[in-house]
Amino acid sequence: MHYVYLLKSLKDLRYYIGYSSDLKSRLVDHSSGNVKSTKDRRPLDLVYYESYKTKESAMERERQLKKFGSAYKGLLQRLKI
Repeated sequence: MHYVYLLKSLKDLRYYIGYSSDLKSRLVDHSSGNVKSTKDRRPLDLVYYESYKTKESAMERERQLKKFGSAYKGLLQRLKI
């Protein structure tokens, strides 16, 4: 499986969107400070994730959300964040 996930920084209250084929391991990387883009934004909370059968599908969804367009806004509204 492949995952697209949404993390919330408890430090600055901003969100981070990512992709991984091993969600548990990737969350450990984020929490440990091994990810450059979230290192200074810890602690982080997993808010949401979606699973996909193919890497291509997951990466396309990540791209949609990272554009911060209607897909991103729709997700936040659906989650009531």
